[in-house]
Amino acid sequence: MARYTHGQHRTVTDSYRWRNAANSAAYALHEMTPGRSLLDVGCGPGSITVDLAQRVAPGPVTAVDASPEAIELARTTARNTGADNIDFRVGDAHGLDLPDDSFDIVHAHQVLQHVADPVRALAEMRRVARPGAAVAVCDSDYSAMYWYPRLPELDAWMDLYQSVARANGGEPDAGRHMVAWAHAAGFTDVTYAAEAWSHSAPDRRHWWGTMWAERILVSDLGLQAVHEGHVTREELEGISQGWIRWSQDPDAVFVVPRGALLCRA
Repeated sequence: MARYTHGQHRTVTDSYRWRNAANSAAYALHEMTPGRSLLDVGCGPGSITVDLAQRVAPGPVTAVDASPEAIELARTTARNTGADNIDFRVGDAHGLDLPDDSFDIVHAHQVLQHVADPVRALAEMRRVARPGAAVAVCDSDYSAMYWYPRLPELDAWMDLYQSVARANGGEPDAGRHMVAWAHAAGFTDVTYAAEAWSHSAPDRRHWWGTMWAERILVSDLGLQAVHEGHVTREELEGISQGWIRWSQDPDAVFVVPRGALLCRA
C-alpha cells in the first residue's frame, strides 16, 4: 500500500461522514438492488457503506479497509444506523483475501488515488467479481479542482498536497486515469462518467473552508509536510488562514471534479 496521505485524524474521518450513496455513488445506484452481494473496498468510516448496504439488503455486504481505525469507525457507523448485513475486514486492495467470483457488485470510492498500484487493485476487484458483475469506482482529480477567489494560500495548498501525495506513492489526479487503468486491468466493458461535488453554497462553503483550516494543521498531511521539509509551520499556518479567508467570501466557490467508472467483469 502507498502511505495514506490524509491519515485518520478526526478532522479527516469526520469530513467523510457527509458522503452517502446519493452524493458519492449516483452513477452506480441502479446496480444497488435488493438481494445482491456487495464488496466495498476502502470503506473508511462507513457512511457510504451503510447506505449501500441498506439498498442491497438482505444481500450480504463485505467492507474492507487497510486501516484498523477506519474499520472500527465503520463498525460504529453500522451499529448506529442499524445496518446488520455488513462483514467488516482489514485488508489490502492489492491482494484481497477473498475468493474468485464472489460478488455481484464491487465498489470503491476515493481509493485508487491512494494505492501504490491502481491497476493491480482494479484487477483484484475484477477477480472477486462474478461474471457480469458491476465494478464501480470513483476518484477525484486534484489538478482539475477549481475555486474562486484564486487565493495564493489555496494555490500553495494544492501544490503541497500534490507533493506529499506523490511522495507517498499516490496519484492525486486519479480521475483522469480511470479508463486507462481499467483497460490495463483487463476490463473491456467500461463506461466513464464525470461527476462533481460543489462546496459553494453558504453552508457548504463555511464547512469546507473551516474544516480545511483546521485539518491542514493537525492531520497527517500537514504534519508530514512539515516533518519532511515540504513546508514550514509558519507557511502551513498561512494556508490555514487562507482557507478561513476563502470561507468568509460570499463570492467563493470550490468544485471537486470526479471520474466515475462502471465496468463489467
